[in-house]
Formats: sequence, C-alpha cells, structure tokens
Amino acid sequence: MLTTLQTIAKAHGRFYFTAVIAAFFLPTMLQAEDPTWEKTEKIQDGFQFTEGPTYVPGGNLYFSDIPAEKIYQLDSSGQITEFTSTSHHTNGIMYDPSSATLIACEMDGQVVRRSLDNSEDREVLAGKYKGNRFNAPNDLVIDQQGGIYFTDPSFRAPEPMPQDTLGVYYRRPNGKIIRVVEDLPNPNGIILSPDETKLYVIPSGQAEMMVYPVKSPGKVGKGKVFCTLKQAEGQSGRGGDGLTIDTQGNLYITSGLGLQVFRPDGSMVGIVEVPEKPANVTFGGPENSTLFITARTGLYRAQTTATGHQFGQK
Repeated sequence: MLTTLQTIAKAHGRFYFTAVIAAFFLPTMLQAEDPTWEKTEKIQDGFQFTEGPTYVPGGNLYFSDIPAEKIYQLDSSGQITEFTSTSHHTNGIMYDPSSATLIACEMDGQVVRRSLDNSEDREVLAGKYKGNRFNAPNDLVIDQQGGIYFTDPSFRAPEPMPQDTLGVYYRRPNGKIIRVVEDLPNPNGIILSPDETKLYVIPSGQAEMMVYPVKSPGKVGKGKVFCTLKQAEGQSGRGGDGLTIDTQGNLYITSGLGLQVFRPDGSMVGIVEVPEKPANVTFGGPENSTLFITARTGLYRAQTTATGHQFGQK
C-alpha cells in the first residue's frame, strides 16, 4: 500500500500524497473513543427498591422507591430528601425540559406530569387506551416533539390485566395515544438514539434487546435484535431492566451483572460493576458525565468520560 502511495506522490507531488494519506486514515482517526468509568460508589442505602433516576440540569436528581410509594431528590450538596410520599408506585421518571416538569410512569395505571415546585401538582397524561386503564406503565422516553414513548408490561398489573397486550405506546403532544409495539415479552426499559431514528426496548422476558427504526414520531418499523446481554454463570435468557445512552450512542443497560455497555453497532464495551443488582440508570451531574444508578436498596454513582444525551429538547 505504501509503495503505491509513494508512486502516486512522485507523479502528483507531496500535497496529493498527504491528501491520500489523510483520506486513508481519517475514518479511523474520527472514530469515537470508547467510554471509560471509575469504580462505582454508594451514595446512600436503606431504601426498599429504587428506580427511575432522572437529572434536572443544574438542579436535583430524582428517583423513586416503588414499594414505599415515594420519590426522592438528591441535591448538589449530597442531601437526599423526600419529594413526595404519594407516588402511586412510580417507576420510570424523565425530566421534560419543555415544561420543566417530571414525567412519571405510575404502576397504578397511568403516566403523569408532576410540577417541580409542588410535588402534589399532578396531571394525568395517559390514563386509558381503548377504554381501559393501562397494565402498569414502567419506563419512558421523551422525543424532541414532546411525544412520550412508554412501556406497559405486567409487573404490578391487576388480574385480569386491563390491556390484552404487553405493549409499547406513544402519546402524541396533542394527547392521542397509539400502540407502537405489541410483540415483546414484558417490554421494560426504553430509550431513543440521540438522532431519534432508533427506538431501543428491553424485553425483560428475553436476553435479546430490540431496536426499531423510527419512521416518524410514533411510527416504528419492524424490530430486530440489537444485542444479546451477557449472562451470569448458570443463568440464561435473563433480560435487562432500565438503560441510558450517551451522546455517542453508547448504551448502558442494567442487568444482573451490572451495567452492560454497548457501542451503537451492538458490540460490547464492558461492564460497570455495581454492588447490588441495578434496576435503572441515568446521566447527571455538572458535566452530565456521572452515571446515577438505582440498585435495589441503594443509590450509586460512577464517574465516566462520556456525556449523557439530554432528551426532550431540540
């Protein structure tokens, strides 16, 4: 190869030779570096089952404790205080920058908006589909248009289940709700790619994580397997729970082994070890580079070289 390039250089001059060399190596030079992370540290324990972390830029981290029916807030000084004691078994939460509110999946059957100024100021955004309440809304992601994708599995759902399908739904900004995915065993964690052309969904009933092409807001194509989660020794077929994504499109998926980190092409970067089995994760902190991890009875964090993607804003 170099012999060929040297011949070209003699024929066309040094500038052309330099241009060819640059073109040859540029794709490699432009490849994003894999994220790295420091050892996970505990912020606080003593909870029942933590979930749904979300960070308000320049403000607090919010997370839920499902059995306790509480939402907590962690401020910049490291103090954790109760935000509300009537969470209706809130699971996933995401900050909506367009309204400066929290959007929460309440496992009692609805998706709601909560004011940051008054935690009891609560508006139901999605309460029914085809006349029936939802099973138990679990996790969500907000797109640039203000639409909300959310999962509705069977965990904590009443019997018989109100909905005949374990689905993924989309709430349009005008309030209309449509079902976009209905072929997964217990859809759980959900996230969009930074450019919002892909919708990732974790089905807790299988080790394979799915990805769907987003044709337009609320309209997705046929799904395919994005990656297969690594399994603990002696186990198989275990799905993940929650997940987050950085600005480069790397995915951080909670599992029995910790946070499994995957590149946008589905290959694995590595595993962020967590003392307890993690349920969900989000980026936050002053540089949006800290992973905040909810794991059973505790809240943890790990500093990274990545920057988390912020949803719900253009």
